[in-house]
Amino acid sequence: MTSLMLCRNQCNLKYFQRLVSPLSSFRGYHSRQGVYGFKPQIHASHTNNNAEGKEGKFHSQDQNPNLLRLVEAYHRYGHLKAALDPLHLQDTHNVPELSPLFYGLSDTEQTSDVVLQLEKMYCSSTGVEFMHIESLEEREWLISEHEAISSQEVDPVTKKEIAEAMIISQNFDNFVGSKFPTVKRYGGEGAESCIPFYREIFKLAAANDVQHVFMCMAHRGRLNLLTGMLNCPYELMFSKMKGRSELPVGTKGIGDVLSHLTSVTKLNFDGKSVSVTMLPNPSHLEAANPFTAGRVRAEQQRIQEGDYGSGNMGDRVICLQVHGDAAISGQGVVQETLAFSQVPHFAVGGSLHLIVNNQVGYTTPADRGRSSRYCSDIAKSIGVPIIHVNGDDPDAVVRAARLAWNYRKKFLRDIFVDVLCYRRWGHNEMDEPTFTNPVMYSAIHSRGCSIPDAYCRKLIDEGVLEKETHQNLLTTHTNQMSIAFKEADSYSPSASPSYSQVGEQQSKALKTATGDITSWDTGVDLDVLRWVGARSVHIPSNFSLHPTLKRGHVDARLNKLLTGTNLDWSTAESLAIASLLYQGYDCRISGQDVGRGTFSQRHCMLVDQQSNEVYIPLNDLGTPDGSQGHLEVANSILSEEAVLAFEYGNSVGRPDALCIWEAQFGDFFNGAQIIIDTFVTSGEAKWQLQSGLVMVLPHGFDGAGPEHSTCRIERFLQLTDSREDIADCDDINMQVVNPTTPAQIFHLLRRQVIRPFRKPLIVAGPKLLLRFPAAVSTLQDLAPGTSFHPVLDDTLESPADVQRMIFVSGKHYYALNQQRQEKGLKDVAIIRLEELCPFPALGIQKLVAKYSNAKEFIWCQEEPRNGGAWNFIEPRFRNVVGINLRYSGRPVLAAPAVGISALHKIEVTNLMKDIFSG
Repeated sequence: MTSLMLCRNQCNLKYFQRLVSPLSSFRGYHSRQGVYGFKPQIHASHTNNNAEGKEGKFHSQDQNPNLLRLVEAYHRYGHLKAALDPLHLQDTHNVPELSPLFYGLSDTEQTSDVVLQLEKMYCSSTGVEFMHIESLEEREWLISEHEAISSQEVDPVTKKEIAEAMIISQNFDNFVGSKFPTVKRYGGEGAESCIPFYREIFKLAAANDVQHVFMCMAHRGRLNLLTGMLNCPYELMFSKMKGRSELPVGTKGIGDVLSHLTSVTKLNFDGKSVSVTMLPNPSHLEAANPFTAGRVRAEQQRIQEGDYGSGNMGDRVICLQVHGDAAISGQGVVQETLAFSQVPHFAVGGSLHLIVNNQVGYTTPADRGRSSRYCSDIAKSIGVPIIHVNGDDPDAVVRAARLAWNYRKKFLRDIFVDVLCYRRWGHNEMDEPTFTNPVMYSAIHSRGCSIPDAYCRKLIDEGVLEKETHQNLLTTHTNQMSIAFKEADSYSPSASPSYSQVGEQQSKALKTATGDITSWDTGVDLDVLRWVGARSVHIPSNFSLHPTLKRGHVDARLNKLLTGTNLDWSTAESLAIASLLYQGYDCRISGQDVGRGTFSQRHCMLVDQQSNEVYIPLNDLGTPDGSQGHLEVANSILSEEAVLAFEYGNSVGRPDALCIWEAQFGDFFNGAQIIIDTFVTSGEAKWQLQSGLVMVLPHGFDGAGPEHSTCRIERFLQLTDSREDIADCDDINMQVVNPTTPAQIFHLLRRQVIRPFRKPLIVAGPKLLLRFPAAVSTLQDLAPGTSFHPVLDDTLESPADVQRMIFVSGKHYYALNQQRQEKGLKDVAIIRLEELCPFPALGIQKLVAKYSNAKEFIWCQEEPRNGGAWNFIEPRFRNVVGINLRYSGRPVLAAPAVGISALHKIEVTNLMKDIFSG
């Protein structure tokens, strides 16, 4: 038992546990006084055991609380004194609270022994922050566990293994540096001590029967880990460095840059194995974090590890997130991801976080790259531990990994390990870092040897590693890479390194979309629809429903199902989801307030007015064999970027489920533009990942102003890979639709799951049409044999009389139709383009042929001319359909819409005058 533990035992334990001394709040690093402007009250008797003051004679037992205050100060401030910087550039902090004199303690043998133990455990090459955690249980556990682990020696076998792993990493960098001197590899030189962290985590995962570790990391040291530990073939790596594709021959795709390569492998440790997936990532640092969390959540649910919503996940799938020091401080997506780490429907049982702390971001020094002391301070927002480790001490990194693993396993919460290291070169190997960081790089260049070399020398001196063994390892590894380098010219990838991330069973079930256009029967037996529709508003007898919902939601829906007419948008959506659940498919709808719906239209989640309990009727369909799927209603945090990335990851991991993300208003998607650009629209082309994610973006010009009108259809259309001179084709990167009837959304949602391939679906969802009397469908529109229609024809009795064809998309059709009826026009046909991409050229051509006497062709839209679909559809009408369109709509605007209601009304009037003039 250490002297520290003896000290605790000598003291009143209950008092120690309650202790929150005012002295603990003093942060007087540069002053003898605390921040509150007064000194601790130290009695004269505290410095002289024989003295007597006004408080009476000092007894030895009175000294114990002060000793406890010193112990607690090391818990709170020890990290400030720890030797964390391998470059010795950080200021050494003078922390008065860590001095026994601060508490009136004399230099006794007991005090000296306690201080010695405290310095070793809290102020060596590891510093631990945990006193910001609210839970007393967690704090006490961390104290005990950290002190136990920090006193352990890393066993010789592990030392040899991590030495070999670091040498392989370093040797890879040296080899590539000589063979590819102009390739940006973002090597691990200076950060090799992160390799022992990865190895220890993977080893612990295998020992604890974890099935899968999903991890994300940016470029720094990524290639070292892929080749040295994750079994990425050197032939593939060198082939890619020579400019060749990483995708199998015949695979359609554009691939990605070298530092985004991925890997799926199985690692074996002591007779046990664990699968490890390095997920793909874009260059937008930290964007992969929520994507990885969503992928982990999907896998956990796929193997039924935890129940929906509770966040009580088990230990079979682990999330490992690797950060850069500048990125974790500067990228807001980190905070968003942490914010939902313990939120129902988003929790993954805690993530392990490693910060590769280079102490510089690109060229910006750490002290100018953030406002906080540590780059890891963001972790304090959710009250989780942070372990700082000096990268010069690989053994300490291993101990930190063990502490992190044990904490996450016990509390199912996130934990951070911050490894302070450096970059041997600049931002990349061809950069000149002394331009901006001369002092730092003077310290780096003056180092005697690298971290792996220093560690190996230490082990050789200790007799743990033989010099001959070390040299043999280098020779063998160099020969292996040399052979791979020669074979790289003829290397042909046999399988995509990332395609199996979907999961073997799911990937086999998915096909690749072809160059044809297909139509799918997504209708459902009417008896089934009536049954699931009725169950969608079934209320238990003991449930207290809001009276407004009883009349406007429950009774109204039952009446629509009874008559089979006037089905509104929410009813059709509910029937689509319910019918999929009935067939055994799982569904998930996520976003801000999606349970009720932004416009109070959905109510798939009901709240008891007395108990506040939540009831989801669609999870109680009463199927005969009880085999229905599960609907997860995830009311998300107020985030777009992280939540959308999470849902994308979820959709990749669960291609057999319907995954929907809905924005409160269409305009708000732009908070997630990074995810749309780098994942949703390009994930399949870059990484061969199919996603059936549905993005519902409420859209429509109703006079609501610049940020509540448009989902920026033009941006999504611009991001598609649809060509201007080719007709309809399934093989595009995503679908963009602007449906106008409830039946259309019914078929669209079902089509996402029924088809054997997956494509993201962007829905310009209606606002006005949610309850618009004319925008209704019948049950017969959903019957077997029905499907989604990319183009909707007009209902004119005499096509031969039509002189003018107006093409439109979305709710604007209803305004045009009403105006046409008021004017009594019989020679104007209004054609709805329900699907903009794939562009429905064949359907349009058939209708142009039908209205063969038409002389004028107009595209009419609500959006400004520099927005909406105009710039996308105009060249396709001209090149594929063979007609020239006249534009009718709002003029160009700097903002999506006007914010003055009077101007909006004038615009509407002018729109109608323009389209029906002449």
